[in-house]
Amino acid sequence: MYKKQLTLQKILCFLAIASSAVIFLYSLGIMTDLYDTLYSTMKNPANLEETDVPGSIVYYNMQVFNAYFLKEAIVLILISCLLFLTNSHIRRKYYIGNYIAVGLFAVSNIYVAIEAHGYIEAYKERFLRVDFAALKEHAEMWKTIYTESTFWFDIHYLVFAISILTAIALVCCTIWKVRLMKEEKNLIETGKEEAA
Repeated sequence: MYKKQLTLQKILCFLAIASSAVIFLYSLGIMTDLYDTLYSTMKNPANLEETDVPGSIVYYNMQVFNAYFLKEAIVLILISCLLFLTNSHIRRKYYIGNYIAVGLFAVSNIYVAIEAHGYIEAYKERFLRVDFAALKEHAEMWKTIYTESTFWFDIHYLVFAISILTAIALVCCTIWKVRLMKEEKNLIETGKEEAA
């Protein structure tokens, strides 16, 4: 039983790093469509009210959130590396450091997912208020990219689902390990009593 648990534990630790890396890549890509479609509509970055497309200011407004979100993604990667620093991917018995690493990973991933979800949905709503008729006209005139797609906003459901499921699975695997450790301890104690 320990062998199955150890295999799952190792897989989940690697999945933890992968899910944190996916959040990092997502934080880099979330502004892609906004930059391609809205950046050129701003006539004067010093005065954001001067625009060819009403509502395009959402591109500039979202940059503060995106910078913060990128930093959070980097922190998530560092926290997932903590699982490896504490040998949570190979350790047969867990110690306090392992529990802290798993707990920190779970809490931080769930926190970032909930917090970012609120901001992303708010900015998606603001993006949908852009004057798309004016944006299409601007794109045709200046030969820029035109899109009404909310793909980069919507994909966060998948990105954070992977992150949260990984966190939950890691916690469940840790609970399984605790149960196995207790069973093993009971077997050892029973064996000692029988030997005496």
